[in-house]
Amino acid sequence: MAEDTAPLGPAEQAELARLRGRVAELEAERGGDRRHRGRSFLAVVLIVIGCILAPLGIVASWAADTVGDTDRYVATVAPLASNPDIQKAVATRATNEIMTRIDLQSLLSEVPTKDRPLVEKSLGKLGDSLEGAVRSFVQDKAQAVVASDAFENIWKQTNRTAHSSLMKALTGSGGGSVKVEGDTVTLDLGPLVEQVKQRLVDSGLTVAGRIPEVHTDFTLVTNDNIGKAKTYLRLLQVMGNWLPVIALVLVAAGVLLSVRRRRSLVATALAVAVSCGLLGIGLRVFRVVYLDRLPASVSQDAAAAVYDTMTHFLFTMVRMVVALGVIVALAAWLTGRGKRAGVVRGLWISGIDATRLTADRAGFRTGPVGPFVRHYRTWIVWILLAGALLVYLLWSYPTGWVVVGIALCLLFLLAVVEFLAAEGVGDGPPTPTTV
Repeated sequence: MAEDTAPLGPAEQAELARLRGRVAELEAERGGDRRHRGRSFLAVVLIVIGCILAPLGIVASWAADTVGDTDRYVATVAPLASNPDIQKAVATRATNEIMTRIDLQSLLSEVPTKDRPLVEKSLGKLGDSLEGAVRSFVQDKAQAVVASDAFENIWKQTNRTAHSSLMKALTGSGGGSVKVEGDTVTLDLGPLVEQVKQRLVDSGLTVAGRIPEVHTDFTLVTNDNIGKAKTYLRLLQVMGNWLPVIALVLVAAGVLLSVRRRRSLVATALAVAVSCGLLGIGLRVFRVVYLDRLPASVSQDAAAAVYDTMTHFLFTMVRMVVALGVIVALAAWLTGRGKRAGVVRGLWISGIDATRLTADRAGFRTGPVGPFVRHYRTWIVWILLAGALLVYLLWSYPTGWVVVGIALCLLFLLAVVEFLAAEGVGDGPPTPTTV
């Protein structure tokens, strides 16, 4: 018992203190691992939700800009007026409506009575070719109307004044020349038919002037699930430009909560690019399926033109976000501590140093600019980064090429800063000031 209660020696006490310290470290690491796992799990959840909301944010921005902005909507649909497929489909539709209301026998009323028997005999020999000749004549006049500058002006003005009609087409509210019936979105061609009628009368077919006011529909969109799509689009339109902001906040919060933030930033940027790229692929696949399921009475070429025009802004945003995600991921990787990233940075710096050395040998001197840039290089780099971000944010509708262009300009400016900050011939360290 005496031996068991004997005090420990200095060496034993030091060993005991070391063991206790090690146990405390292990317990702290264990608790830290639990906290890290919790943070990592929450970060992954936020990033995944943000990546899911990113493509929905693109669609929401499209719904808000195309539906809510009259000028944007008119600029979007204006090219359709000069599209050959649209012109052909509209002219054919107008011709069919006019031909159903022209009584060929009424043409005889304008023939003198004494000549009528001879004309009737001649028309009897023509048979169906008479209707074909008249149809061809009406088709030519309709085609001339839709190909004229006047039709382009009418198209733009009609779409501007009927902009609220798109609200009905996409959200179920509003009214105008665009309407939704069942699973079809149609455009009233009444004003166009009136133009064709007047052109026929001016060309000598005065019987066309007796045709009453015609309201015929030209199919813009048809789909079995347009009712559900209308509901979803209304929800996205209400979200508007807030959904992209929410997605950005979520992915940013996820990256900040991550233990390895730079690696998380690279993975998140690539994940956002992939999710938005899948949206672009989905739109392309849906285009094929949609056109394949069109009724035989609807022109596929015209429907394809409408689809491509209305989704052009969507594809532009998809390409922009994909380009931005890839550039952010690449920038985060290059500024990291990875071995391959270090090799790339080394090649970058070596190339700039070699260029500066060549310039020095050619007599180039930076004067006081070099030391100034070298002293404030960090501040200058941050100012350039902030400037590039500001240009991107102030750009009305940036495209993928705009993002790439901004990145290349920033890269060039950073190279210039590195070039000026590099020590050239005679640019040794500043002479210390003696007091």
